[in-house]
Amino acid sequence: MRSVVAIPGVAAEVQVAVPAWGSRPAGIGMAGFRGRADHAVEMRMVPYPALTIFIDFGSAGLILDAGGESRRGSAVVGLAPGTLRAECGREADCLQIRLSPVVAHTMLGDGADSSGAVLSLEDLWGREAGRIQERLHATRSWDERFALAAEALARRSATGRAVDPEIGFVWQRMVANRGRVRVERLADEVGWSRKRLWARFGAQIGLSPKRAAKLIRFDHVAHRLAAGHSVASVAVESGFADQSHLHRDAMSFAGLTPAGVAGAPWLAVDGVAWSPAMPRSARRRVES
Repeated sequence: MRSVVAIPGVAAEVQVAVPAWGSRPAGIGMAGFRGRADHAVEMRMVPYPALTIFIDFGSAGLILDAGGESRRGSAVVGLAPGTLRAECGREADCLQIRLSPVVAHTMLGDGADSSGAVLSLEDLWGREAGRIQERLHATRSWDERFALAAEALARRSATGRAVDPEIGFVWQRMVANRGRVRVERLADEVGWSRKRLWARFGAQIGLSPKRAAKLIRFDHVAHRLAAGHSVASVAVESGFADQSHLHRDAMSFAGLTPAGVAGAPWLAVDGVAWSPAMPRSARRRVES
């Protein structure tokens, strides 16, 4: 399916393509983006509980990390990167892949748990990354691009090192409960000490269990705010002590106030590309 989404606050429309998979592979999401604007577009990124691969086919794609160090073109963004901006040239053409950290550890290798880092795909896959990108560049069909990317990830998964089953269980429990979990209870459920869970989770996922749970909760909060719900109601339903507590989390993860998160252009495509809930400010026209 292809759709066109108007980006609020940005004089641009983006064509969004999603795979026509019968069933979505566990822990993997993909979307293709094409767009044209009358000037370069810069957007603040809102963190998501997944590692994100950007494969750029357009002009002057750019990912900037919080320290001002830039990485042009294709890149891999780790979990909870802090304040990040995505800058695209006037013509955007990009494949975006989101990997649950549970599968990312297997598919991307040891560097996948680099929390907050912005790396090149070559940093993780070496020469294979160049070959994959060349094949993806050679076709402009989104269906072919999705298939090629899925094939590359499957090959890596077949030879990669899986996370501990206990870590996978803990992550899934966090996601199922939208981050509202007690880590000590999860440690008891898998039969580990709190110290062991903290160490193994951090080594394989890239964040402490507590920080990971907060990130998952923040993702739910961000989409509720973008859908038009009030800060007060979102704070209550998400288990925050008060609105100022929610404000601190928003600043910590995205460098934005809750109001800034609610209107973030970065979230405008989520209703088409990643999530069944679309922000009210986004407009969609389904083409096929």
